[in-house]
Order: sequence, then structure tokens, then C-alpha cells
Amino acid sequence: MKTNNCTWEKELKKVVFGMGKTKTKQSNIGSMDKFKQVFVSKVLILFLLLVLQVAVIFLFYAILKEYIFSWRVFALLLSVFAVLYIINKKENPAYKLAWVVVILAAPLVGGILYIELAGNRTRLKFIEEALENHLNTFKYMPKDDENQKEIKELSKSASAQATYISKTAGYPVYKNTGIKYFPLGEDNFATLIEELEKAKHFIFMEYFIIKQGIMWEKVLVVLKKKAKEGVDVRLIYDDLGCAMWLPSRFIKEMTGYGIKVVPFNPAHLIVSTRHNNRDHRKITVIDGYVGFTGGINLADEYINIGSKFGHWKDTGIMLKGEAVWNLTLMFLQTWKMLTKEEEDYSKFTPMKYKKTPIYSDGYVLPYGDTPVDDEIVGENIYLNMINKAKHYVYIMTPYLIIDNEMITALTLAAKSGIDVKIITPGVPDKKLVYMVTQSYYYELISAGVKIYQYTPGFVHAKTVVMDDTVATVGTINFDYRSLYLHFECGVWMFNSGTIYEIKEDFKHTLTLCDEVTLEEIQKTSGLKRLGQSLLKLAAPLL
Repeated sequence: MKTNNCTWEKELKKVVFGMGKTKTKQSNIGSMDKFKQVFVSKVLILFLLLVLQVAVIFLFYAILKEYIFSWRVFALLLSVFAVLYIINKKENPAYKLAWVVVILAAPLVGGILYIELAGNRTRLKFIEEALENHLNTFKYMPKDDENQKEIKELSKSASAQATYISKTAGYPVYKNTGIKYFPLGEDNFATLIEELEKAKHFIFMEYFIIKQGIMWEKVLVVLKKKAKEGVDVRLIYDDLGCAMWLPSRFIKEMTGYGIKVVPFNPAHLIVSTRHNNRDHRKITVIDGYVGFTGGINLADEYINIGSKFGHWKDTGIMLKGEAVWNLTLMFLQTWKMLTKEEEDYSKFTPMKYKKTPIYSDGYVLPYGDTPVDDEIVGENIYLNMINKAKHYVYIMTPYLIIDNEMITALTLAAKSGIDVKIITPGVPDKKLVYMVTQSYYYELISAGVKIYQYTPGFVHAKTVVMDDTVATVGTINFDYRSLYLHFECGVWMFNSGTIYEIKEDFKHTLTLCDEVTLEEIQKTSGLKRLGQSLLKLAAPLL
């Protein structure tokens, strides 16, 4: 599918932003050109600190090995105990295997490296604080026994999924909630701006990426206006996710506009695997009864302006009604963890400012996932849907870097006659990650899973739909980072008309894809296959 990007972008500016032929007004933060001149990447700094940290470990060993024989014995024993600890730890086998390979490859420093990075006290403190906030928030969740009972009468399969999320993950299921599905980021964004303009009491926004450009400028204009009107405007952004896109004065400038802003998990001088735990959520809550989530960050490529990877396919969900409370509490949970502020949550409930009933579109269950508890909620929801499907499972994901459990579920479903289709990008945003994604194709396709690549560009959507009855849209990719390391969220739906819209969007997207065949995979060069194998082994640590 070929498009004229320049013409398309001009039309989008006219229709969505009302810009006509006028020149885009520059943000008060400064032009991008000036920003690039003064920008020092936090990612680069963090990488250099990591290299320095590892170098110190090797230097320390090099010095001591010349003078202390017992050092070698101590280092080897430490590595042995580290391997035993990793093997017996309750963790994903692929992640454990990757660390064991690292330690065995360099046994004299591997154990120290693991303790320094994975057992760092700053990471342990972070996990403790995050888990405490995570658990404390659930006392504000309402009971959903009646809704669970109704779902069970309609479908035992859906009931099992809803019960898992509610009882194990802590998020209740709701009715009295309208759902709107957006098959493209630009559709989602136009509605987001409309709803932000209506805010009268509070706006909560939590995003992995905020990048200066047309999209963020438009949002910022509304946020500044609302803050001036006395609306409680709060913003959480991921420090590393935004490291390449926001200047160091960002917090100061936002505060000057009356916008409360905090970075998630900022980079520190001591590098640990804590920095792997990112806030990958995309949440907007407006006055408690309007909520947005999905794959869409606040950056121009998500609305197909200036995308370097062809057409950017993304999806989003807007909720109106009682179910927004789950998204609100997710935000407040993170806000308290970062700011330590105590406040009355009752002033943020869905019906505090919305007195009229909301149209109910089936059953809705917004859920969150964190790396600080013992539940891999996101993966288990996906596995539940795949394992309980009777007719079909359709998946859209930008990355397909999965563990043995997911491979088994997908291949077993396909071998059992279930129509399993997966759409991945045709144009990658990260070439090495794309190589790893493609390394899984042969095993899946051989088992009957059908894989398609989106030829117009990049797929960033994270949607799963099964049997016309259940679907989920959210932020969770089919990769190790989303499933095991990131703070994520999504919306599970049952018996909603929106499910048919998600299915139809998948089928339409399929017409723009090329199916991957075994013949194509077998043409892959031996050198590339070797590279894929090595990357696949290291994937859990990337």
C-alpha cells in the first residue's frame, strides 16, 4: 500500500489540528533543532556507567588475582552458588538460562556481575516499595461477585479468565461502561483532544514515550489551559523511554505551567537491573469517568506524521463509565510510589462528577501488570485466551519473542484445529529485535500457526481476539520485556460489540499483509540463522 506521506501529513494537520496553511507554532520548550544541539542522551550516560561498572569489576579481579590465590576460589564458589540460586529461583526458564550462560562463560566474574546487577540493593528497595503500593491499592477495588456470576452463566470459559484477573491479579470486572475502539492512532488522538478539552476537575496521564512534535504540542496546549483553569493536571513519564526526546528542563517548565509531573524510575549512578523495569503503560484518565489506553504514545509517528517505518498501525481503547476506576487506581498507585503523597482517593471515583448512567457494552475489565509480584498477569491472560479458544485466535504484536509456555500454547492450539493468525510488522523499528522475532517463525508455522507481515509499515498494536466473545487491547507486547520486566496495562472485554470491531480491524489489516511461508524461511542464510540463535539466547537479558 503506497501513500503520499507529505500530502497525507498536510491533510492530517488541516483536519485534526485545524492548522490550515499556517506554520506550526513552536513549543515554548524550544525548537527541535536547538534541542538536538544541547541534548545529552541519558541512555548513553547509563550505558557508559554500566560499561564503567563492569570494567571496575574486571579491573578489581585483575589486580587481586596476581596477589591472592584464594580470590579465584572465592570467585568460582560465588559463581557456583549464583548458578544454584538462579536455577532454584522462581523465574522464567529462558531468563535463568541466559544468566547461567553468562556466568559459565566468565565464571571468575560472572557471579559478581549477577549479584551487582540483579541483586543490587537499589533494585531490591525499588521492588519492595512498588509491591507495597501495588498491594495497598487493591483495598479500594469494589466487589464484582454479581458480575462474575453473570459471566459464569453466559460462558464458563470467559468466567475462568475474568476470575483469574479479578481474584489473582486484583482487578474487578465491570458493566455500566461504554467502549470505543480506535483502529488507528490518529483516530484515537482526535478523540483524546476532544475529551481533554471537556475536563473540569482532573487529568491524569501516564506514558512511556513523550516526544516533542505536533502531537505533544497539541496535548500540551490543552494541558496548560486546563491547569490555568484550576484542573488538577498530573503527568508521569518514563525516564528512559523519554530520555532521547525530552530536555533536562522539562520538569521545571511543566511545573511552571501548573502541571504536576514526575519521572518514573529515573536513572541512577549505580546501574542495576532495576533500570530494566520501565513504565510501559499508556493511560489517560479525565474526571474519573473517561479513560484511554492502548499502544499509542505521545509522539508523532503514532499518528502517522514523520514515521520512518512506513505506515504506523496502532490501536487504542476509550472507556466511559465505572471500569475507568481500575485505570485511575493504576495511575494513583504509581503516583504514590513516586511522590509518597497520601490523599483521599474517593474524590477520583467514576461517578463523583458523572451523575447520569453510562451505556453498558458487555463486561469490561481493565487490568495492570507489574514485575514486582509473582504473577505474570499479561502472559497468563494471553495464555488463557489461546488455551480456551474453540474456533480462532487473532493476534497483532510488534514483537514476537516468546518463551516455551507461549510457543506450546500457540502450537497446540494450531495443531488442535484452532485458526491461529499472528500479524507482525513488515518494516521493523529495531532490526536486531526483528531478527529475533523472525527466528520463531519456523517452529510456529510448522505447527500450523499462520504468520503475516504488515507490508505498509510497522505494527505497534497489541490486540488479541478470540471466538467473537473475548478480546484484549493494551500495552503488552509478546516479548520478554513486556511480559516480565515492564509495568503494563490492558483492557479485557467480554460480550461487547467492540469485539467484532477488533476482529473486523484484524481482517482488514490482514488484506494489507503478506503471509510468511516455510519456503521463504528456508532460504535464510546460515550466517543469519546463527545470528538469530545467539540473539534468541540473549533475548531475555536485552
